[in-house]
Amino acid sequence: MSDTNRAEAEDSFISHLVELRDRLIRVVLAVVAVFLCLVYWARDLYDLLAQPLLRELPAGGQMIGTDVVGVFVEPVKVAFMTAFLIVLPYVLYQAWAFVAPGLYKHEKRFALPLLVASVALFFIGMAFAYFLVFPAVFHFMAAIAPKGVAWMTDISKYVSFVLTTFMAFGLTFEVPIVVILLVKAGLVEIKQLQEARSYVIVAAFVIAAIFTPPDVLSQLMLAIPMCLLYELGLLVARFISRPAKSEDAANIMSGAEIDAALTAAEEAHRKQEG
Repeated sequence: MSDTNRAEAEDSFISHLVELRDRLIRVVLAVVAVFLCLVYWARDLYDLLAQPLLRELPAGGQMIGTDVVGVFVEPVKVAFMTAFLIVLPYVLYQAWAFVAPGLYKHEKRFALPLLVASVALFFIGMAFAYFLVFPAVFHFMAAIAPKGVAWMTDISKYVSFVLTTFMAFGLTFEVPIVVILLVKAGLVEIKQLQEARSYVIVAAFVIAAIFTPPDVLSQLMLAIPMCLLYELGLLVARFISRPAKSEDAANIMSGAEIDAALTAAEEAHRKQEG
């Protein structure tokens, strides 16, 4: 590599680092700005997050704060989490704007809808946990609590449980995206994924046992959607893979046309020489 090419490569690398730094700064500023707007309502956001549990506590029941600063830190933590979720589409847009110039046109056409779908599925997974899983699990826990036991929890443990569950269900709902990417990248075939269905079911229940409370109900509410979303991913991947074949066929035809044109040009050149 010549000195000129080496200098151009270094300048290009430095310019990419500068662009990455600028985009990271924009993301951090956006999160901080939204957080500062929400921190005033941190207690209200925590109350909203705690509603699924508070509705199931016995009359007069409440959560407790065993940490000295927990009553302040946990609502602020919820406000920060909410700010990040609000800014998440902007974060992904910055990531997309950084990598998009290096993608081909057909890759952009495929990646952008997939990016939007991944954000939507993550939020749907969180909503599923909040509106369906939490009420069912907390109602079950309240029903099986022994008599004479005051069923309460520390707010720090509750926030930790909620964030872990949100993350588990949000990532679970990304299963169709993972399946589609694996098929689209050519790493696996749809037939192989179909044959691995039994292993996926076992893995779904193992993951559910790790990331949910030790009760059958919550484990089923994570494992069953994971299996259904796996099937959805197979269905969408099968649908998406069909146009790719037609595009390949079109490329083959265009290549054949080019070969024919080159052959005709060679023949014309021979006739001129003759």
